[in-house]
Amino acid sequence: QVRLVESGGGLVQAGGSLRLSCAASGLTFSSSNMGWFRQAPGKERDIVARITRSGVGTYYADSVKGRFTVSRDNAANTVYLQMDRLKPDDTAVYYCTAGRAHTHAVADYWGQGTQVTVSS
Repeated sequence: QVRLVESGGGLVQAGGSLRLSCAASGLTFSSSNMGWFRQAPGKERDIVARITRSGVGTYYADSVKGRFTVSRDNAANTVYLQMDRLKPDDTAVYYCTAGRAHTHAVADYWGQGTQVTVSS
């Protein structure tokens, strides 16, 4: 059974930083692309960032490019999202996702989400 557990969310002032972590189990982590999505109140769930199996390839939504950094530690089965220069618009529930091994997918499995609130 695949399990993704996010941590690191919380309340931060605008301009501050947070680091989200996602611990994965039940899958071949090093063979899976990973992603981060977010959903703000009243809005659709959108992708924030994704990272390839090796960690070499990354993608960022335009709204977070230059402020967020996705990384992974395959030895620890963990993916991270470093969020800097946070804005109130970044307030959302953040979800960690994983794709099935050896596929191009990034969101076959979802974590339960962690709340990030940025105050102005």
